[in-house]
Amino acid sequence: MEKTTYGYIYFIGIGGIGMSAIARYYKHRGAVVSGYDKTESDLTRALISEGIGVHYSDDIDYIPKDIENTLVIYTPAIPEDLMELRYVREKGYRVIKRSKIMGEISAGQKCLAIAGTHGKTTTSTLLAHILTESGEGCSAFLGGISKNYDTNLLLGKTDIIVAEADEFDRSFLQLHPETAVITSMDADHLDIYSDIDNLKDAFREFASQTSGCLIVKKGLDISEKDTGAQLLTYSYDDSSADFHAGDITIDSCGYCSFTLNYPGGRIDGCKVGVPGWVNVENGIAAGAAALRSGVSPEKIRTALASFKGVKRRFDIHVNTPQCSYIDDYAHHPNEISAALKSMREIFPGRRITAVFQPHLYTRTRDFADGFADALSLADKLILLDIYPAREEPIPGVTSEIIFGKVKLADKILMKKEELMGYLENEPVDVLATFGAGNIDRFTEAITEMLEKRIRK
Repeated sequence: MEKTTYGYIYFIGIGGIGMSAIARYYKHRGAVVSGYDKTESDLTRALISEGIGVHYSDDIDYIPKDIENTLVIYTPAIPEDLMELRYVREKGYRVIKRSKIMGEISAGQKCLAIAGTHGKTTTSTLLAHILTESGEGCSAFLGGISKNYDTNLLLGKTDIIVAEADEFDRSFLQLHPETAVITSMDADHLDIYSDIDNLKDAFREFASQTSGCLIVKKGLDISEKDTGAQLLTYSYDDSSADFHAGDITIDSCGYCSFTLNYPGGRIDGCKVGVPGWVNVENGIAAGAAALRSGVSPEKIRTALASFKGVKRRFDIHVNTPQCSYIDDYAHHPNEISAALKSMREIFPGRRITAVFQPHLYTRTRDFADGFADALSLADKLILLDIYPAREEPIPGVTSEIIFGKVKLADKILMKKEELMGYLENEPVDVLATFGAGNIDRFTEAITEMLEKRIRK
């Protein structure tokens, strides 16, 4: 692997899932990599163990002083008034956003990009796994930790790059893929786009930048006039789509067996290695992109079956007849709704308790009704305070605007610090934790508590 032209790569916001993959990439290319993040996490600890320097205080002393030989990469989630960000700009470092560096990394290579307001992380990880498992090989920058490889970065010896194309801050418009998948275009990030029409326009612009083949979920508002690429569609079970499942059977644990139908053929006996119909749909999208990249049907069938999933994407930690626990990154109403509906299929007749930590004040304000409807699909709701991330509070916007609309008699509002004490005394049948904030810090403790309860 060629060396980078910069000796030092410094990251502001290094602990983010996308940023950490790029940090690992430059470490493998021979650069001295370090960076700042606001809080310690499993991911920052992993980076440190790999020889990447990470600190948690806003302190310019950690920034490499060789200005000409240092590239600074930052995430737009970082506040503009951060002292380190102001310093590197004032001193004349080359300072670029994460999205722009992904454009530079993928330029000149065969880019397979997965976009969508939800579904893109699992689909891109599935595609990367199919390409790796089949022997085709790829490098991949993923928006989650693959459970097959325990990383968000894969490095291959080919010129194929699998990139998760993030619509936040219009980042995906830096990519010019040879093949692209669009999984969904639901209203989200309205702090960036202001309305769904602007969001859809951005996806259409992304479609126009795709050169070879564009694979779109059936029913999305994308047409041939939006792209010069060949336009194909996929669906879970709509037989009018170019790629779709047939002969679907679901076993008692929620695992689906199916036939993957594609133009000119079919792959019989498919099974995705993680449960839920949503993962079949993601598998069809990934299988479609893999077929277009020349992977054989037999190898796609084998790779789908060996897929172990993505951490925090319908991530089953405990699964017994008396108690089950799933953790999920879902932070949009449609994601929560899909997850809860999948749980109903996998655990029929069982009582589902949902714990939800809303992410961002703007998202809570914009989708309060949708969150309430989705969370009402559970039997009980434990609702936590909003995780603000990059935002300042908005007057009148709290978790209570969701809570009051939830159509459940059994619901409770609490601070996250109260959660573990409450769960200690709460009977649990099926427990689900949802959110993109720091609710994942409870996953290990909840798992240990429930496993101890099962052993009694």
